[in-house]
Amino acid sequence: MKKVKILHLDSNHPLLWEQLEQSGFENHEDHTSSKEEVEDKIHLYQGIVIRSRFKIDRQFLDRATALQFIARVGAGLENINCEYAAEKGIHLIAAPEGNRNAVGEHALGMLLSLFNNFNKSHREIGTGQWLREANRGHELDGKTVGIIGYGNMGKAFAKKLRGFDTRIICHDILPGMSDENATQVSLGELQEQADVVSLHTPQTPLTEKMVDRDFINAFAKPFWLVNTARGKSVVTQDLVDALKAKKVLGAALDVLEYEKTSFESLFSEGRVPGAFQYLMQADNVLLTPHVAGWTFESHIKLAQTIVDKIRAFYNL
Repeated sequence: MKKVKILHLDSNHPLLWEQLEQSGFENHEDHTSSKEEVEDKIHLYQGIVIRSRFKIDRQFLDRATALQFIARVGAGLENINCEYAAEKGIHLIAAPEGNRNAVGEHALGMLLSLFNNFNKSHREIGTGQWLREANRGHELDGKTVGIIGYGNMGKAFAKKLRGFDTRIICHDILPGMSDENATQVSLGELQEQADVVSLHTPQTPLTEKMVDRDFINAFAKPFWLVNTARGKSVVTQDLVDALKAKKVLGAALDVLEYEKTSFESLFSEGRVPGAFQYLMQADNVLLTPHVAGWTFESHIKLAQTIVDKIRAFYNL
């Protein structure tokens, strides 16, 4: 086989580079050039390894005349024009298996923290306040947890809930997704029954702005919201309005609609929206900086998954 040249556009765990090299691939890296500068040389490469540095659009793919695969070290492929890549016969690789456990643990941790006021009470004790009644918590046992999106991430979260006496239901656009951990229901049934809603959906036209005023008002009872999926699935102002009206009892958000496409920084326009200011101050909101799948262990697993899938593509 002619040596396959791979351009690494983001930093990743070193095992990815090392194992590809050991398998006979020729590695090159460029973590700093502009998208336009990369386009000028992308015709020299058969493979790309990227996280979220920039969008791989039609223009980029038209310049990538020798490209055979694109590997994204992450769960989703929303920064790639997948349809156009498929038209060009380019194989797409993602690694949801690599960080699904991390996401499941993070979602559970955020939910338990939200239920028991960990963040709020920690801040209060730091200022000398010892408020027991004001920090009385809720138990997860007896609750109905609704998971929207029952792929790798949703299944991982459901598995983490097995130690609790909860009822777990899921909704997915694909039929037949029930397993030993969750029963599949319609969206209407989930909105009728859920005490907790956890989002585990990719970013698509169907999921963008999915959690809006109408979506929230369709729930039969107030609920807690967990989002470790994509920030643009939730209309933040509508969520804030629902928090104020107590239609949403609390929110644990690892992602925000204000994130840039690269997910490496928060605001696209350099300003702090009023809705986000509310989230930062609210006692019943917990925020983390898009790190649900960002553990030391997942760093290794993501890299290994990508290596294994590239090898499999070339039958190595």
